[in-house]
Amino acid sequence: MNNFKKSLVLTLSLIFAVLAVFLPTFPKKSAFAVPQKPESAKGDIPESRAECVLEVSSRRILHEKAANTKLPMASTTKILTAIMIIDDLDLAKKIEIPLQAQGVEGSSVYLKAGEIYSIEELLYGLMLRSGNDCAVALALAHSGSIEAFAHKMNEKAAYLGARDSRFCNPHGLPAAGHYTSARDLALIAAYAMENETFRTIVSTKYYAPRNYQNKNKMLFTFEGAIGVKTGFTTSAGRCLVTSAERGGMKLLSVVLDSPMMYERTAQLLNGAFEKFRLYPLMQAGQTFENCFVMEDFCYPLSDEEKKKLAYKTELLSVLPKEHGEFAGTLSIYLENSLIFSQNLYIM
Repeated sequence: MNNFKKSLVLTLSLIFAVLAVFLPTFPKKSAFAVPQKPESAKGDIPESRAECVLEVSSRRILHEKAANTKLPMASTTKILTAIMIIDDLDLAKKIEIPLQAQGVEGSSVYLKAGEIYSIEELLYGLMLRSGNDCAVALALAHSGSIEAFAHKMNEKAAYLGARDSRFCNPHGLPAAGHYTSARDLALIAAYAMENETFRTIVSTKYYAPRNYQNKNKMLFTFEGAIGVKTGFTTSAGRCLVTSAERGGMKLLSVVLDSPMMYERTAQLLNGAFEKFRLYPLMQAGQTFENCFVMEDFCYPLSDEEKKKLAYKTELLSVLPKEHGEFAGTLSIYLENSLIFSQNLYIM
């Protein structure tokens, strides 16, 4: 090796020696190494401030957290508005948009005073696009004023079993004294989801007549989702009411002030679907001690709970002789708690 080559090799050796001292070393990568998530992406999905999951047909609460806490609920208010309109008004009726419904703050379908809309079209704008202007137009069409409609909202909510709710407006924009609880909202939504027209509206992904795309991402991402409504204000946080059906069981989830409302809702519903199944515990015509029942009864149970059911009959001391006459009662208990009771009739 000539002197030039020796000098070059010596220089390169010195350079590599210096680099080895000052540059950081990196571990060798395994062919099966899983890249780590950044620290900010680690951790569980946060719980909501209040939560409730129930089975629709039985109204059994399967999960709850602070479910009776009074909280603002943003646009999930519109669930009650919509079902009241469906219950009370002719959806084919056309109305002229009043000036009061034009320019309402927040989410809107940009109604103009004097335009003609059907009640049905306004309902789609209310539930798919969360139109606050639609809420005002519908409330006025129903009751003549926001105050009168709010009064009827409170009557309806109380009728449905809501104990911790007070409604001041039809849209959910922040207002002093406008609140609900996760439990109350679940009961209201369960009632609404039993209405075929309501279900059709909230499960619609796209309403062509008015070019409305549904804002509810659960309809597009969650298996079995069939509604219901999103909501957000600064004071209420992110709120979501969702109904989903799998294996013949309909569940309803409510999350209020939920930082990751879609992810948390999916977590809650998936957990409930995994743990519970809807069991037919009684069928119309089924016999018990020479008597029969007239109603079906289904109830959501875990596998462990199903083993703890007990049936108890209480018959009249003197049974009637005519077929179909009242003969006593049949009760079903789960761990000593009564879950259902109905009359027995003689065979």
